[in-house]
Amino acid sequence: MKTVYLESPKNIRIKEIGEPVRKENEALIKVRALGICGSDIGAYGGVNPLVSYPRIIGHEIAGEVLEIGNNSKGIKKGDRVIIDPYIYCGKCYPCSLGRTNCCEDLKVLGVHIDGGMTELFTHPSELLVKVPDNIPWDQIPMAEPLTIALHAIHRTKVKEGEHVVINGAGAIGILIALSAIAYGAVPIVIDIVDERLEFAVKLGIKNIINTLTENAGERIRKITNGRMAEVVIEASGANSAIRNSIDYVSYAGRIALTGWPKKETSIPTDLITKKELDIRGARTSAGEFEEALKLISDGTVDVKPIISKVVSIDEVPKAVEELSDHPEKYLKINAILK
Repeated sequence: MKTVYLESPKNIRIKEIGEPVRKENEALIKVRALGICGSDIGAYGGVNPLVSYPRIIGHEIAGEVLEIGNNSKGIKKGDRVIIDPYIYCGKCYPCSLGRTNCCEDLKVLGVHIDGGMTELFTHPSELLVKVPDNIPWDQIPMAEPLTIALHAIHRTKVKEGEHVVINGAGAIGILIALSAIAYGAVPIVIDIVDERLEFAVKLGIKNIINTLTENAGERIRKITNGRMAEVVIEASGANSAIRNSIDYVSYAGRIALTGWPKKETSIPTDLITKKELDIRGARTSAGEFEEALKLISDGTVDVKPIISKVVSIDEVPKAVEELSDHPEKYLKINAILK
């Protein structure tokens, strides 16, 4: 079967390997759709220290169940499913709290272990989520990044009527903004690329700020009638954006750090104390797939416009290269498998 194989940084190709053999606690899945994530681009570029090589990449995976044993989800042969790609131990302290995304021995597909950019894939049955029939295959992988957006919304306890500043207008940032709207909040999206901000406006996101041409703090103060934003979600990973989050948030406000910076950020702890801020990490997701799928199925969050391009599995290596070299041209590239 075909796989998207990352031999080493910048060395990606289609490789034929043997078909997987299902274990008792696993399902055998015919992969029908997959998404290319920023972590796949980081693995390709050699900038993700958690990735070892060679590696089959991919964790935004949807498909049809070919074989499955007994499971508590009631999933059976023929069902359409999306995989939860975060394999946890179930024994450590975070897992005992239900915060499985913080597992001390977390294994992320395509990062710590081989991923799902393959024609056939085996995965723990308990980490599958059944997909509503009305979601087209090419849109199903979008549920995974939407879970990350929802996790940030949940971590900051976003409420109706609140202002939510989102640093970064990439796919995750846009999905956070759309999720904020779904929760009745008012998103304010910040970026330095006009094309991304203009796209956000087309999706119904009214408040946008380009920090290269505007004073973000002054605009936020004006939009919020002087209060500043009750919530700031950092989705870019840029050190300057992380630092600025403390200026953009209101007194008694909440900040979620979703983006992954490449180096440590120096922050003014005196302002954190003065404003009595709640600052929380927001890593991947935990238990948000059902909500993500419902939002897509109901049409509350329209993910279709975020998909810039749909390719075949044979075209994925080229698409990864393209996304790496020209990130400004695309939000998401997904693939459909026959």
